[in-house]
Amino acid sequence: MRLMSRCLAVLSLLVLTGPVWAQAPAQPPKPDPAAERAEFIRSHYTKFEYRIPMRDGVRLFTSVYVPNDATATKRFPILLQRTPYTVAPYGAYRYKGGLGPSAAYEKEGFIFAFQDVRGEHMSEGEFVNVRPTLTTKRGPKDIDETTDAYDTIEWLVKNVPGNNGRVGLYGISYPGYYSSAGAIDSHPALKAVSPQAPIADWFWDDMHRHGAFNLVLAFNFFSSFGKARPKPTSSEDWERFEHGTPDGYQFFLELGPLSNVNARHFKGEIAFWNELTAHPNYDDYWKARNILPHLRNIKAAVLTVGGWFDTEDLYGPLRTYSTIEKQNPGISNMLMMGPWSHGGWQRTEGISLGDADFGFSTSNTYLEVSLAFFKHHLKGGQKPDLPEAMVFETGTNRWRRFDAWPPKEVREARLYFQPKEGLTFTPPSSSGGALFDEFISDPARPVPMTAEITPVWPKNYMTEDQRFASRRPDVLVYQTEPLEQDLTLAGPLEANLWVSTTGTDADWVVKLIDVNPGKMPGWTKADAEAGKQNRGAQQTLVRGEPFRGRFRESYSQPKPFKPGEPTQVRFVINDVFHTFQRGHRVMIQVQSSWFPFIDRNPQTFVPNIFEAKESDFVKATHRVYHSPVNPSFIKVNRLPSADD
Repeated sequence: MRLMSRCLAVLSLLVLTGPVWAQAPAQPPKPDPAAERAEFIRSHYTKFEYRIPMRDGVRLFTSVYVPNDATATKRFPILLQRTPYTVAPYGAYRYKGGLGPSAAYEKEGFIFAFQDVRGEHMSEGEFVNVRPTLTTKRGPKDIDETTDAYDTIEWLVKNVPGNNGRVGLYGISYPGYYSSAGAIDSHPALKAVSPQAPIADWFWDDMHRHGAFNLVLAFNFFSSFGKARPKPTSSEDWERFEHGTPDGYQFFLELGPLSNVNARHFKGEIAFWNELTAHPNYDDYWKARNILPHLRNIKAAVLTVGGWFDTEDLYGPLRTYSTIEKQNPGISNMLMMGPWSHGGWQRTEGISLGDADFGFSTSNTYLEVSLAFFKHHLKGGQKPDLPEAMVFETGTNRWRRFDAWPPKEVREARLYFQPKEGLTFTPPSSSGGALFDEFISDPARPVPMTAEITPVWPKNYMTEDQRFASRRPDVLVYQTEPLEQDLTLAGPLEANLWVSTTGTDADWVVKLIDVNPGKMPGWTKADAEAGKQNRGAQQTLVRGEPFRGRFRESYSQPKPFKPGEPTQVRFVINDVFHTFQRGHRVMIQVQSSWFPFIDRNPQTFVPNIFEAKESDFVKATHRVYHSPVNPSFIKVNRLPSADD
């Protein structure tokens, strides 16, 4: 009876689950690359924490990861990153999940050093945003970021076991700025530097665009980062500002004039916000934070990296590369520009961004190039086959190599605005119709920077379809006929506008746009049935640039407009490298707001827009002229094609 019961129990189990031999084998867990990388670091590196003394006695907290196989006969170069954003995790037993830009760096073998800059997190001293670089230093009390980098390198090569006496310095964004600063008057051991999305001049990087204030970035960034740190702290928290709504456009619109920021939110506690709003013009405060004139006596090889769609720091890498090239003849100086947002070369695969699809992982190319750069200069061996300029050509989605940037072959051309929304390479004629176009600009209804609803900084707007904007009555549109051959633009652009306003101040935003054909080549019914996006007639943003009109003659001494008087406004637009393919159109859009990327211009001239009152914000009628006497155009640099 007992045996029968057991048999019935087994039979029931087989009915429910099937025979053991018939079950599918258990699937092995999928590999977790992040976990595998962290485990590799934990088992192959030993972490040390140091407080490195500077020449004035201040000690900077530095975490160092040394390969376990480093010996007196097997030595490794040091890769140093200096940052205001914490070198966490703190504690010799707590390890980072990644040390280099990729796992390949860790497997290649470097000594990785991370330092809290002066006055941040666990480091002693006072933090100063983009600390001015001293031209002369008379004693140990004269410190800046160049001396702190020098003293750090000096200490590391003398005290960290197993190093080969060679140091590389790199970082993205703010750490990119510290990389540039560390290259100045290079320490003899510093052999390779890679400033990536570096700040070059803080009036132009991050904070302003031709004097127009970068509202959403500055507000969101300093509401968290700008808080005072009375003493060193091992806190690893990053407190985010709570907007109370997912709609950033509405949040900043309801904020009203920027004079409300302290009263409603900051309470006067964000020191840099107070400094920024007290210096609306390009005065000595901002000039002291321009590192470009100081980029001299650089002995290390330099690889500057940037992204074509980096809305925070595009000016920085382009100017850093060109300035180092001019002021340090004979050194190895390379530029790499890809189709990336801020830091996208390391933080994303770089396959697509917003409404632009690049077709493959462009970030892999950066990882290969940067590792080859550091291996050669820090470990020796064969020189890699790297060009002076490694740049990605959007529109055709391919990497190109040049011996200079911009390419030496470019030819200047002008795209002229025409009546009836036309855009041509020939000047307007006297018989072309209306001499200007006009629109009403209302600060209460500014043109949005994006169709996306977000309270924070949108990364995709730099390549976003602009049809949401071109259909507004306060956005002017000019476009070519469909192109008969490919058109490649390479290098900086320049806007030359003839404008007038019924107000006394105005912003002018110029956007360069690639317009797809209505019917895209290769688009099939099967694509539609598969749910693929039909990009026909898409208006993809290639580059946009705002200009605060009061600065048309001087960034230091603003000047009001005379109502109704045609006035020339000229400004440089950051470089592009883009091919408009045959059958596409080139479009230029002109508007007077780009919110909340750029704060609202009250359109009434006031000495300091940060102190403008609600009553200063008024509607105004703006005109853009395209007559033979007052021609508006965009100056471009064309790269010759086989058809030229």
